[in-house]
Amino acid sequence: MITSLAYLGIKSPNYGEWPDLVTKVWGAQLAEPGPDGAVRIKFDDALWRLQIHPGEQDETAYIGWGVDHEEDLQAVLKTLADLGVAAEVGSDELAAERAVNRIITFTDPWGFRHEVTWGQSHIACSFQPSRPISGFVTGQQGLGHVLLLLPDIEQGHDFFSKLGFRLSDKIIVPGRLNARFYHCNARHHTLALGQCPPGVAGLNHLMIQLQSIDDVGLAYELAEEHGVPITLTLGRHSNDRQFSFYHSTPSSFHVEYGFGGLEVDEEAWVPRVYDRTAIWGHRPHPSGKGRPMGIMHQLS
Repeated sequence: MITSLAYLGIKSPNYGEWPDLVTKVWGAQLAEPGPDGAVRIKFDDALWRLQIHPGEQDETAYIGWGVDHEEDLQAVLKTLADLGVAAEVGSDELAAERAVNRIITFTDPWGFRHEVTWGQSHIACSFQPSRPISGFVTGQQGLGHVLLLLPDIEQGHDFFSKLGFRLSDKIIVPGRLNARFYHCNARHHTLALGQCPPGVAGLNHLMIQLQSIDDVGLAYELAEEHGVPITLTLGRHSNDRQFSFYHSTPSSFHVEYGFGGLEVDEEAWVPRVYDRTAIWGHRPHPSGKGRPMGIMHQLS
């Protein structure tokens, strides 16, 4: 069913602070603003993949997923009905706003709004990086990955597994971390779930992946130069082998900026359990001290 992370939408009072981060550090491209003044960000030939809307507070507005075939949307609707989750077929107006052909929407048990789409619009050769970079790893692998924080990670596993996400591995550090990682294409994980305290849920981070290790190293230096709060230093993950660093954004959630993540061979892949997050590095950076764990919201 779901085969990629198509896009992500955020609401934030600090939406006006995003263009400098996007152009001076990431090397991504600013697209034409949305009708409400939203900052729209391009990583490839898709019209946009990340949108920061004006808002009174930081909020995860929607998570956009992609399917390969139009008829797969019906399979998603049936699965959601079987799970007891109400879903709606989105209007033509909403589809046009999201730059897709068809769209369905639903809210999961933890209050996240999801949009499952088919036919994302692309314009060939339209991506123009804002600084010299090799480019982002997207295509069939989508925008990247998101890590959602849930109070019941086992319930989360049951729910998302039925939507087409397949377990890649787990990281369990007793007393510190309980996380699951799921693939739906060749990317090691498009979705990750992390345990958080009862009564809340949230978006911890978005990962964007570059085609060159030098892009990551240079971005790290640029982040320091431009005062972007780095939360975790350069390092390499134990499970997906991603070389990356993390920084906080103007809108509470974090971004992992990385290179070289493992790709899954579906026929041969065997899920494993790891007892540490990094082979080396990924240590807390002083500039990230006191930053929120992500965009959190209360559960009813």
